[in-house]
Amino acid sequence: MPDITDSPPPAVARDIAALRAHLDQRVPKRQPGQNLLIATWNLRAFASLTREWTASAKASPKRDLRALLAIGEILRRFDVIALQEVKGDLRALRDLMRWLGDDWAFLMTDVTQGASGNDERMAFLYDASRLKPSGLACELVVPQEWLQEVGADALQRQFARTPYAVSFRAGATTFILVTLHVMYGTDSSSRVPELKAIARWMRDWADQTSDWAQNLLVLGDFNIDRQGDQLWQAFTSTGLTVPDVLNQVPRTLFSDPDKPDQGSFYDQIAWFTNAKGQQQIHARFRQAGHVDFTPFVYTDQKMTRLALSYRISDHFPLWAEFGL
Repeated sequence: MPDITDSPPPAVARDIAALRAHLDQRVPKRQPGQNLLIATWNLRAFASLTREWTASAKASPKRDLRALLAIGEILRRFDVIALQEVKGDLRALRDLMRWLGDDWAFLMTDVTQGASGNDERMAFLYDASRLKPSGLACELVVPQEWLQEVGADALQRQFARTPYAVSFRAGATTFILVTLHVMYGTDSSSRVPELKAIARWMRDWADQTSDWAQNLLVLGDFNIDRQGDQLWQAFTSTGLTVPDVLNQVPRTLFSDPDKPDQGSFYDQIAWFTNAKGQQQIHARFRQAGHVDFTPFVYTDQKMTRLALSYRISDHFPLWAEFGL
């Protein structure tokens, strides 16, 4: 049985070389003591693994070693990555960690029980040679008083999948990262209460952390359909701001690359601005973007984007670079 640390077959090696070249052009270099690269990625049902370089059409799961190798090549370009849809089965994650090496570590929640939880975990994967956890790790729950409020957009229950916050320190700079995955629900209006509660909670926290020269960032899959819709308005209602450049990139494999601003806005990296329009983070934002891996994987296979989404993901990773 092949292993992720083995030399890949020639077709896989060619794909990985092309992917590396693409990443060299699209993702900034990690510079010790100068910058920090933060990413978020919804890795579709990241759970088990078929330990073959190319899983057959009948194999289950479809995620195989060449998919995991491509995922690893992308992830190691960043310093810390918020991952959504990490499942109860950790086989793929554990193989990935062996391939990344001893400098890499992860922090995660237990799986969320119940139908709405979908057996998902929230996780942060990080390069411990570049940053360290600085002490805070918690799941966020809303105050009981909020659940007693009345109104069409009032939250009636705790978050379906509890947001997860971890603080990291890179040099003298502290980042508090909050990752979440808003429940999709039966229709878009059902997501509004969660999004409003998240924006409200984060606003209160940002006002406190800003006084201590800390940087609060919100990352994850917010299941926002379009920029400007009611979900977007709920998300931004208390001052959460997304870099303009990220409003121009596609989020999923099924977005129209020629019309990214008309597609889904599920995934976000955001932070707060105050009433004067000043950002409430102290780190210097430099640039942001996404990684479209589709032209560089399984090039020797006739594979639809739907099939590809089960091997790697249906979402593209988003990233942002900050100066230290």
